Amino acid sequence: MSTDTSPRAIDLVQHCADMQEVRRNVDALDDVLVPLLVTRMGYMCQAARIKASASQVRDEGRIEAIVHRVRERAGTEGGQPDMMEAVYRHLMEECIAYEHREFARLREPRP
Repeated sequence: MSTDTSPRAIDLVQHCADMQEVRRNVDALDDVLVPLLVTRMGYMCQAARIKASASQVRDEGRIEAIVHRVRERAGTEGGQPDMMEAVYRHLMEECIAYEHREFARLREPRP
């Protein structure tokens, strides 16, 4: 039995009286999300540096493990697992494309 008494993310949503308040809250969340996503992208650079071959960039097993984890977390937090899966699948495709570019850039011959 879990002893975690922290609120679910969905329970942290505040009642808004108008769209200005909704937008202010969404902007505040974006101010937190963007730096986290940039940090996540930084780890794609690390992965591109560490992996030995371009064929290692896409790891289907890892993709499915992330999707499974994210779906579970979304449900636990009171969110929509299907929507979170779609967001993460798109995010991962963008990250994979970025990692491929970084992998190639890091191995370009230097003049």
